Amino acid sequence: MAGRFIVEADGGSRGNPGPAGYGAVVRDGDTGQILVEAAEFIGRATNNVAEYRGLIAGLKAARDLDPGATVDVRMDSKLVVEQMSGRWKVKHPDMQPLAAEARTILPRGQVSYTWIPRERNKDADRLANEAMDAGKRGEQWQPRARPAATATGPETVADEPLPAAPAPRAGWAAAADLGTPTTLVLLRHGETALTPQKRFSGSNGSDPALSEKGSWQAERAAEALAARGTVQAVVASPMLRTRQTAEAVAVRLGLEVRIEEGLRELDFGDWEGLTFAEVMERHPDDLNAWLASPKAKPTGSSESLTTLAHRVGVARDKILARYAGKTVLVVSHVSPIKTLVRLALGAPPDTVHRMELSAASLCAVQYYADGNASLRLLNDTGHLR
Repeated sequence: MAGRFIVEADGGSRGNPGPAGYGAVVRDGDTGQILVEAAEFIGRATNNVAEYRGLIAGLKAARDLDPGATVDVRMDSKLVVEQMSGRWKVKHPDMQPLAAEARTILPRGQVSYTWIPRERNKDADRLANEAMDAGKRGEQWQPRARPAATATGPETVADEPLPAAPAPRAGWAAAADLGTPTTLVLLRHGETALTPQKRFSGSNGSDPALSEKGSWQAERAAEALAARGTVQAVVASPMLRTRQTAEAVAVRLGLEVRIEEGLRELDFGDWEGLTFAEVMERHPDDLNAWLASPKAKPTGSSESLTTLAHRVGVARDKILARYAGKTVLVVSHVSPIKTLVRLALGAPPDTVHRMELSAASLCAVQYYADGNASLRLLNDTGHLR
């Protein structure tokens, strides 16, 4: 018989945004006994982001105890409770990927959300503050003592220390009991007329079609993927060049192409159709700012790399939720693919400027049930030789 848990979660920021941390506890739904405590200092963030991170940690801890359990989430954040209950929209780009991730952890029918006053959320609040205090000391939070098995009043603690939480498993260290990972095979579209000239080609430009060489590249990618025989679904950006590339593969595999808007290329604004040298000549300050900060936007653009990361993160989480445990071909562009790789590695934003992705190249990332990811392939062009 499946269990029943209560998750209490909270997050805080000293400055909003400022140094931030979260805390979460998982209680036995019948006795109220605390089964798991989790907390983490997350660097500079807002209160709302920290609250969502606490929710995610609590849901993952509950899932790890019993993936079939029903979970009653209790938080003093009216915003998070209403958004996760579906009554309010998640409008802020910082919270959209976090809300999407939270929804994928357990099936929707197993989780309910309840608002509680702050005084009834003291344990999660305590843990969030402990995490922020640890961050101030330049440390990460570690559990120090085991909570007593009690459901009422302030928690008392036993004398023996808890062992430190194990480091997250990733890559070759991932345990076999995590189940079949979800694999995203990332295919950059084939060449267009702009590709050999290295001209900026984003989501608000001319939307060029594949060139003759680009069509040849798409066919070679299709042959290679068909030979491997592992792709079970095809998802693509809505741009013409990606749809044409995806269709070449899908026809070979007997699959349909599903369009995901979040996979489109960055909006390069006034840089569309220009080379790097031309942008440097016409918009040097904007280009230098863009290279220096992920929050800077190309001249006349509506998007920064930070905005792109949020958009791509939401698209990724939707794909992972829809195709859990499967191998999915994702046909996209340079910036979104580099961003997916960067996010999988947990690398800083400027990493995207240090990667090379050739036309029609393949990358692959595997995503595990514990939330970790493993980069398995980067810029593979062997099928084009």
